[in-house]
Amino acid sequence: MKTVITSSGDNLDALFDRRFGRTEWFCIYDEDARSTAFLKNVNTNAGSDAGEKAAEMMISMNVNKVISGDFGLLAEAILDASNIQMAILPDPNLTIADIIERLSSARR
Repeated sequence: MKTVITSSGDNLDALFDRRFGRTEWFCIYDEDARSTAFLKNVNTNAGSDAGEKAAEMMISMNVNKVISGDFGLLAEAILDASNIQMAILPDPNLTIADIIERLSSARR
C-alpha cells in the first residue's frame, strides 16, 4: 500500500505540512516494503489549481492514501472519485517519522 504524507522537507525529520497542493515535498511511504522516497512538489507556486495538480499526481503514482491537513474541495473531489483515501491530521508538530511510526503501529 502506497501512502503519501505532505512534508516540509525531504527527510524523515522534516515536519508534517498541513498543506496539500502547496506542500514543499511529498513523502511516499510504501507500507509493504517499509520504504520511503521524497518527491519535490513542482506545483507549490501554481495558481489556484495547485491542489488539482497535486491530486492528479497522486493518481499517476497509484497512491492508496494521502495524509495532509487540508485538501481543498476540488482536490478532495478528484481524490475521492479515484478512491484514494484521505486522512486529515491537525497537528503540524509531527515529523514524517512520527507519522510513519503511527502507520506501522496501526498495522501490527
